[in-house]
Amino acid sequence: MTPFPYQRVAVAGLGTSGRAAQAALEALGVTVLGVDDDPQVPGAVPSDQADLSGVELVVASPGWPPHGAFLSRVAAAGRPIWSEVELAWRLRARPDAPWLALTGTNGKTTTVEMTAAMLQAGGALAVAAGNVGNPLVAAVADPAVDVFACELSSFQLHYTESLAPLAAAVLNVAPDHLDWHGGWEGYAADKARIYQRTGRACIYNVADPATEAMVRAADVAAGAVAVGFTLGAPRLGELGLVDGLLVDRAFHERRYREARPIASIDDLAHLAGPDGRLAPHVVANALAAAALALAYGTEPAAIARALRQFELGAHRLAVVPSRDGVTWIDDSKATNAHAAAAALAAGEPGRVIWIAGGLAKGARFEDLVQARGDRLKAAILIGVDHHEWAEALARHAAGVPVYEVDPAQTGSVMQSAVRQAAALAQPGDVVLLAPAAASMDQFTNYAQRGEAFAAAVRALGD
Repeated sequence: MTPFPYQRVAVAGLGTSGRAAQAALEALGVTVLGVDDDPQVPGAVPSDQADLSGVELVVASPGWPPHGAFLSRVAAAGRPIWSEVELAWRLRARPDAPWLALTGTNGKTTTVEMTAAMLQAGGALAVAAGNVGNPLVAAVADPAVDVFACELSSFQLHYTESLAPLAAAVLNVAPDHLDWHGGWEGYAADKARIYQRTGRACIYNVADPATEAMVRAADVAAGAVAVGFTLGAPRLGELGLVDGLLVDRAFHERRYREARPIASIDDLAHLAGPDGRLAPHVVANALAAAALALAYGTEPAAIARALRQFELGAHRLAVVPSRDGVTWIDDSKATNAHAAAAALAAGEPGRVIWIAGGLAKGARFEDLVQARGDRLKAAILIGVDHHEWAEALARHAAGVPVYEVDPAQTGSVMQSAVRQAAALAQPGDVVLLAPAAASMDQFTNYAQRGEAFAAAVRALGD
């Protein structure tokens, strides 16, 4: 490994990834200044008191926006700023272990976990890391790992400059985190950074033209190809569906003449929703994951085997057991309008009681309500920005009853929402927690929000 070029580094944000970055740097003998505005973080210096005079580099955690006071001061001082991902790429113990990089507005975690499962089924020692919860800077320290399936957020990509993945994919792009990025253009541009310097395959969503445009604009390595995935029959250079089969016309040697089967829809049947229907986005995620795995060289039989055994993670369309004939679904992971729309699409018209709201992150919800308002029996709004949803419902679903939980009820907000839903629901209805918003106004994270929902549902029987 090349000696690390900086001897005094500031790490901004001492959460999971920040602490991992700090540990990796200190292991190299680097002096680290920990910066965090949470007074409960031990050993941290508040950002407005951090002395940058001797700092040569700043590693910024995802929660720190570039236009914030601290990073603006860093930029004005001319100090370089890296993401934890950039640091991980430069510190990796095994430079020959490729990265399969993935981003998108929705579906990232599920798809990266599917990818890792496919790689492992094919015999590779593979690790899912990055925004999935396992910091890359810690994961890449293990020289035994053969390949990394990397979930990267737009925040992480913003300050990533030298990453060169073997294959990269963008699942979809819809407005999200616009406040952090300063608008749609900045958000999309940061997502597109994942394709830069890609070595073999740039994977895009045929149904989302913005992702293909990103591939066309990317400066990739010589020989890298564009690979689309589609829920229809694939053209040359794509993966898609034919007669209930997931097929490949991008990677196998006879792609000019025929499609190669890689799995079956039946391999995904166990991932169907409560109504027995397989959501289209689950199939799209499987196709994208398969494209990443094929780019690495995984055989189709291993891909099919991995899909048969794959289980969705917590808080992603998880059914909470109940005894009242009502289906209660925890999709707390739906933190934006695009994800909530996918969850609502699976419901029957007029039978969904929707629990929504939280931190809007600069987004609007008119398109979501206009597209999915027919599914709603009622809406129960939580969170500090609940008025954003109320306005959209008033404009585009005026006949849907709306109930608002007082934002001051932070400690009991979910109990109140669930009790209201129970009072409205009848056998055959679905109560769906798909907030279309971030959770940090009233919860630690989306997982705590989902756990609070499940606990409140279970308490109904007490």
